[in-house]
Amino acid sequence: MGQKSSGILTAVKKVRGGVRVSHNKNTANLETVRIPTPSKVVIPMRMHIGAPCAPAVNVGDIVSVGQIVGDSTAFVSAPIHATVSGKVTAVGQVELPDGNISKAVTIESDGEMRLFDGIEPPKVETREDFLKAVRNSGLVGLGGAGFPTHVKLGFPQGKIDTLVVNAAECEPYITVDYRECIENSWDILSSIKAIKELLDIPNVIIAIENNKPDAIEVLSSIASAEEEGVDEIKVMTLSSRYPQGAEKIMIQSATGRRVPPGGLPSDVGCVVMNVCSVAFIARYLKTGKPLVSRSLTVDGSAVSEPKNIRAPIGTNIGGIFDFCGGFKEEPKKIITGGPMMGLAVIGTDLPILKQNNALLAFTEKDMLKGERDCIRCGRCAFVCPFSLQPTVVEALIKADDIEALKASGASICMECGSCSYSCPAGKPLVQTMRLAKYILKEAGDKNER
Repeated sequence: MGQKSSGILTAVKKVRGGVRVSHNKNTANLETVRIPTPSKVVIPMRMHIGAPCAPAVNVGDIVSVGQIVGDSTAFVSAPIHATVSGKVTAVGQVELPDGNISKAVTIESDGEMRLFDGIEPPKVETREDFLKAVRNSGLVGLGGAGFPTHVKLGFPQGKIDTLVVNAAECEPYITVDYRECIENSWDILSSIKAIKELLDIPNVIIAIENNKPDAIEVLSSIASAEEEGVDEIKVMTLSSRYPQGAEKIMIQSATGRRVPPGGLPSDVGCVVMNVCSVAFIARYLKTGKPLVSRSLTVDGSAVSEPKNIRAPIGTNIGGIFDFCGGFKEEPKKIITGGPMMGLAVIGTDLPILKQNNALLAFTEKDMLKGERDCIRCGRCAFVCPFSLQPTVVEALIKADDIEALKASGASICMECGSCSYSCPAGKPLVQTMRLAKYILKEAGDKNER
């Protein structure tokens, strides 16, 4: 499973491509702090991959923390809960960071943060009980993808032999996963043991980049604890190379297995979970309190006081920046998520979502100085983990050659942004790849009709 060094495994396989980015982990040593209860929250009904929820409350209703305010009968979906106690003042629409419009429930806080009476630890004795509990918790992937966790864990029994806990956190600036390892390591262990036992997964690898020695030490100490079954939990260090934390890249680094193009981790016997998602499951099993808040890193050259914070889901982005001292200089760009894969937003009057793990604000000096002509250097193809050729894809889009676009492999792009980062011409190559995927999806939908 990899070479051992001081009781810690090293990566099985070095994966091609990727880039070395400036880590800028400025908040790594800042303990997570909880923000004051906001005066109101706007809770979108679309905070996960899959079917959006429908509002389950009406204007004028009095709600409590943890009460369901949105749900769906669709399998690929997750319920949404009130994140503050108070009065529902609107059931309308809200713009999301990605520009889409979603139904949303607005709650005016009463300041009490009163827990819903029905909250209690779930009774979990079987696999089915566990998957039901995970769904009821409202958990989605907290690393940024937002895929409903109960769906990810609903694989056929015996299909998965390895759980990979993703603690790599390879995006610059973001440190919430690192803080989770430092602050809540025993929640991570408790959850791993529950997942192993209830889902019958024999092997666990906690994968983390080698630039986080303190977290490696903490995770190694819990993995080597003198308790039954913990000897099957291994800590593995990975090279600090972006996008090491991407699901398919991590599986190949940690196990040597290669997920086929268009395939899923389960095709090679693996399931990957973000470390914050893992830790949350332990807390839910202990308390029954669903996913109503999340940790975020707030940083960037425009931010006065960078912090790691914990905020109710639906809190206004502007309010979070205010809690961090506001802006010391007018931001030129605000991003939800990391600088490589995050989304630039047009303002701060937006709510945070379940899957947001960072808010970054940058000044003019951090911006690219404009796009130039391609010099055919080939760096974008060299750094692509999947050996794609973004400049070829760009030419095919301009030529409107759908068949050749299909053959280019653009549909398997994971939008890591390594191509854009490495391009000396400053071309928006990841946006080109995203456009190609949209064109192919539209073409496929048209053919189905």
